[in-house]
Amino acid sequence: MAPFGPPSSDPSDEELTRRAQAGETGALGLLIARHQASMRAVALSLLGYGPDVDDAVQDASLTALRRIGDVRDGEAVGAWLRAIVRNACRMRLRAGHEVPGLDGLDQLRLGDDEGSQPERHIDRHAMRDWIWEAVEGLPQHLRLVLMLRHFSGITSYQAIADACEVPVGTVRSRLSHARAHMARALTETASQAHGDAAAVTEASRDEAVATLRAWDAGGLPREISELWPAESEMVGRLGRAGERVHPVPVMRHYLEDGVRQHVRHVVAGRDIAIWEMDVTHDGARHVCPPNLAWLMFRRNGRVERLRVVFPRPAQ
Repeated sequence: MAPFGPPSSDPSDEELTRRAQAGETGALGLLIARHQASMRAVALSLLGYGPDVDDAVQDASLTALRRIGDVRDGEAVGAWLRAIVRNACRMRLRAGHEVPGLDGLDQLRLGDDEGSQPERHIDRHAMRDWIWEAVEGLPQHLRLVLMLRHFSGITSYQAIADACEVPVGTVRSRLSHARAHMARALTETASQAHGDAAAVTEASRDEAVATLRAWDAGGLPREISELWPAESEMVGRLGRAGERVHPVPVMRHYLEDGVRQHVRHVVAGRDIAIWEMDVTHDGARHVCPPNLAWLMFRRNGRVERLRVVFPRPAQ
């Protein structure tokens, strides 16, 4: 009698690994789904019952997305996945609190250059688009903390809490919920077509550069002024409680005083954009911190709210 096993029509781990390394996101999603039960068993044995178990498995799954190119023996991919879970658990036990979570996403900043050894990784564009499609499926409040934590320079819990004007505990909770949503969404969307995430970010970077150039020149061309309709509102530190303030005069005020901003990094989705700026103020009446970030919330392509945040220096 033949040993019990999967139907012959099911692809083997070796075949799925080979397809995943060639850039097939559906194969990678199937591999992770196939081994998730054994990955969870490892996490339970090290962490005991509790929310850290699911977080560790989700973290390990996302690490596997980035590192699938490292696998040399496709038949042993299950053991490789379990080893990643063990490492994720040990990091949690050592670190205690501030664990980055989605390991490797910060290395997939949209628009960054490719690695020096592309043959060791699945296609970066395909993976970026897949990950970003899952990010876009999150509720806005979860999407914002995830974008800040893993795609921007505002990464500490305290800095994110300051930017979002919420307690640190809320940031931790939202990141935990975001990880859970991401793990499900990545599995569900693995075989779907994904939009060009880098193109969205590059278009936003072009807008940032054009906006600063236009404001410095004293006039907004039509394509830029359309980003800032009359209903746009400045909120947060540069806004005024109980009073609607339009962003354009506020930002122009600082420009006229000699403060200059220079685009350093941009990350953008369909309705949230983060423009990170370096700041110079030679001879300016106002002395600003050396960097700041614009958090923009958009509707139908236009800015609905702008919050300018001044990240604390990294400790």
